[in-house]
Amino acid sequence: MELMHRAMGFAALCLLTLVPLLIVIAAADLASGQGFARWLVQGLGVSEVSQEEIERLFGQPGQALQRTTAFGLAALAAFGVTFGSVVQTGYERVWDLPTARWHTMWRHVVWLAVLVAALLLFVANPARPNAPVWLTAVTALGDVTGAFLFFWWSQRFLLCGRIRWRALLPGAALTAVGLLGLRVFSQFVFSPLIASNAVTYGQFGTVLVLQSWLVGVGFVVYGAALAGRLVHEVRVLRRIDRHPPPTLPPLPPLPPSPPPDGSAGL
Repeated sequence: MELMHRAMGFAALCLLTLVPLLIVIAAADLASGQGFARWLVQGLGVSEVSQEEIERLFGQPGQALQRTTAFGLAALAAFGVTFGSVVQTGYERVWDLPTARWHTMWRHVVWLAVLVAALLLFVANPARPNAPVWLTAVTALGDVTGAFLFFWWSQRFLLCGRIRWRALLPGAALTAVGLLGLRVFSQFVFSPLIASNAVTYGQFGTVLVLQSWLVGVGFVVYGAALAGRLVHEVRVLRRIDRHPPPTLPPLPPLPPSPPPDGSAGL
C-alpha cells in the first residue's frame, strides 16, 4: 500500500512540476515539430491514432517557448528540483536511511540536469516504425543500458554515497528491465485506452491515461529499488552461509576472585 501511495505521489508531482519544465525544454527542439508530444509518443510506444491525440493535447510546441519568460522558466526549474527531493526520499525509505541534510539540495539540481540530458539522448535517435528486427533489438538494448546506468548512478548520487555501488546494482537492473516491460505493456494497453478515452471523455481522457502511465513509472522506480534491496540481502545471506566467519577459540577461565572479607591473606 505504501509503494502504491508513493507511486501515485510520484505521478502527481511529475505532472505538476516536471512535465511543464520538459514541455518548455522540448519546445526548443523544433526540428521534429512535435516537442514534448514526440517524447511521450516515443516513451509510450503508442499507435498513430493515439499519437494524434497526444499531439492535440499538447498543442503547438513553439508557443510554449515563445510565451515563457525568464521568471517563468526559473520557477519551473525550482519546482522541478523538488521532484528530485521526492525521488531521494523514496530511495531513503527503501534503504531505511535517515533524511539527508539540507546542504545536499545541490544534488537535486545536478540530478535534474542529468535527467533532462538523458531524456534528450533517449529521443535523439528514435526507432523507426518499419525498422528491421535486429535494429529494433539493438535500440531496445541501448535504451535498457542507458536506463540501467542512469538509475544506478541516481541511487548512489541521491543517497549521498551511503550505499555501496554493488548493493545498488540489482535495483538499477530491475528498474531498466521494468521500464522496458512497462513500455511493451503500454503498446497493448495504454495505446488503445488513449484512443477510446479520447472519444468518451475528450482530452481529459488522454490526461487520465498519461497519469496512469506515470503511476506505473513511479511504481517501477520504487518497486524495483525495493526488490533490488531484497536481492542484495539474499545474496549477502548466501555469501555468509557459504563462507561463515571463523569461530574464535574459547577464552581461558578467569582466576577466582578473592573473598570480600580479606581472608585470602591469612
